[in-house]
Amino acid sequence: MPAVPARILPTIVLSQFAATSLWFAGNAVMPDLSRSAGLPESAVGDVTIAVQLGFIAGTLVFAWLALADRYSPRRLFFLSTLAGAAANAATLAAGGELLPLLAARFATGFFLAGMYPVGMKIASGWYDRDLGLALGWLVGALVLGTALPHLIRGLGGDLPWQGVILSVSAIAVAGGLAILLLVPDGPHLRAGAKFDPAAFVEIFRSPDFRASAFGYFGHMWELYAFYAFLPVLLAARLGGDGAAVSVWSFAAIGAGFLGCTLGGYLSRRIGSARVAFMQLGASGLCCLVSPLAFAAPLPVFLGFLLFWGVVIVGDSPQFSTLNARFAPPALVGSALTIANCIGFSITIAAIALLARLIDAVGPQYVFLILAPGPALGLAALKRLAVRPA
Repeated sequence: MPAVPARILPTIVLSQFAATSLWFAGNAVMPDLSRSAGLPESAVGDVTIAVQLGFIAGTLVFAWLALADRYSPRRLFFLSTLAGAAANAATLAAGGELLPLLAARFATGFFLAGMYPVGMKIASGWYDRDLGLALGWLVGALVLGTALPHLIRGLGGDLPWQGVILSVSAIAVAGGLAILLLVPDGPHLRAGAKFDPAAFVEIFRSPDFRASAFGYFGHMWELYAFYAFLPVLLAARLGGDGAAVSVWSFAAIGAGFLGCTLGGYLSRRIGSARVAFMQLGASGLCCLVSPLAFAAPLPVFLGFLLFWGVVIVGDSPQFSTLNARFAPPALVGSALTIANCIGFSITIAAIALLARLIDAVGPQYVFLILAPGPALGLAALKRLAVRPA
């Protein structure tokens, strides 16, 4: 088999980074939108939930129609970036009205289903033996992409929120164009099995798949809720310095790139289950000690957030690897789609709960609510983590 051209993985990673910057573009500008349009504090949760719902709907539609199997995934990725960038730009047309804003974010999430999972399929067309490592880089790119709008807002100086939105849309289109022009379809590209929702019962009969899937569900309970309300936690500690809040939001979320990539390399030595178990355990511990960290000196608090950012997402590519490994071979596509949809539905429940309680409990205490997710995930994953690598 010929060697993979050196440009392939960097191009896919950078394109994934650029395209998925659409995910939290709305969250990054919410402080400005809230001030200009008088939106309530809970709107940040509603905006995030709209994106998650859109992504769930898009994942189901893309899987049901088998779009990434019927058409070239690189072309589908490119067209999805165009549509997602347009939906993101439609935030400007919302004019601060909540319902049009939620519709724009839902549409953005819908087309993200043609970027994140499809980017992984593009990678699987080029990488077989080292796919787990490649996925570590890809999920790391997703993490940096979701953090990018916070950096643009933090370093943009007098750049209005409309400029942040349009910048993110332009970056996403550039990522899609790079995939289209520089990454041909790979030699390992295979057609997936048709999505079958009736496979729900069958896939969960496997004890090993149940262990990896329920570990993943515990991970998802905390991940996006942390991302959504991290700026609120930082604002409570840093005060009115909006630029600092945005920059540190980027830094803490973006630190997850290290957790994903280093975890990918470590998994080759000790196995994906053990890497996921260690990172999920560390992240659960961060949930428990978050009130103490909030009260610590500022450098300690910021260092704590950077560490939490590393471990909260570093297990994500390992769970993807485990779910694919332990799904019934004839139902891998359906199993991954169902697991992803359940996982993202769980994020909606967590985000909604934090949005309703954060004012009453306070941002320094509300992250304690996330601790049961890692605890239950660890209990499920222990079955796989104790096995020899």
